[in-house]
Amino acid sequence: MQGDFITRIKSAYNQLTKAEKKVADYILANPKAVLFMSITDLAEACEVGDTSVFRFCKTMELKGYQEFKMMLSLSIGETQDEMDQFTGNNISVEDSFNDLAKKVLNTNINALMETYSLIREDKMDQAIRMLHESRRIFFYGVGASMLTAMKAMNKFLRIENKVVCIQDSHMQAMAAATMSAEDTAVLFSYSGATKDTIHVARVAKKAGAKIICITRFVKSPLSTYADVTLLSGANEGPLQGGSTSAEISQLFLVDLIYTEYYRRYFDKCSQNNERTSASVLEKLC
Repeated sequence: MQGDFITRIKSAYNQLTKAEKKVADYILANPKAVLFMSITDLAEACEVGDTSVFRFCKTMELKGYQEFKMMLSLSIGETQDEMDQFTGNNISVEDSFNDLAKKVLNTNINALMETYSLIREDKMDQAIRMLHESRRIFFYGVGASMLTAMKAMNKFLRIENKVVCIQDSHMQAMAAATMSAEDTAVLFSYSGATKDTIHVARVAKKAGAKIICITRFVKSPLSTYADVTLLSGANEGPLQGGSTSAEISQLFLVDLIYTEYYRRYFDKCSQNNERTSASVLEKLC
């Protein structure tokens, strides 16, 4: 039985360690804010280490941080009517279709505007130079982030012949192990805590490859391996896995990187674009 997770935290409070109590105190005081925090964000807010947050999850008999956020979200939804359970936004089952359309539109616009506000030109410049100087570019992701990685590969394949995107997580790890200092891995992960993606980053880093991380949180287990971190701006709740606003914010960054790359290296990219476009021309008739 799911039960009220917040009540479970209060009931188990006396059994917690000193560090775990700091985590519990912050969660009980700021339950909604915690839903949109990475494990590193929560640890810093509580002035404890990431391991203390993880131990708190284990003490609460949960598999990990993502399950904790899901249980917390469900608990808030049960105890606070205004909390939306099926999208994580202020959408209600009583909304008219017109209201629903406006709210979805605003959610996606806000995600784009926040992503735009997070762009740092120096980081973008560094990322584009890394891609240009690389012998090979690997795009990695898992689940919904894999779809973004595939779209990134599809765009760059039109102007570059050195891009790779592998879907199977085992083969991703194998490919990462054979990378070198001449290669760059571009990793997509909203949470920055996806185990398979972190493993790929670790293996690629060990092989000497450069790492570009596209994620929501500046500090996360994944971003610790990054040479460059580019931030997307969508707030995705724990029940919103693969939300469109999160994907749109990542695709905006992909489109920006692609367009700036094309602009800087126009002569070569335009020639390749003409060739790739001509190669599929007959198929489009």
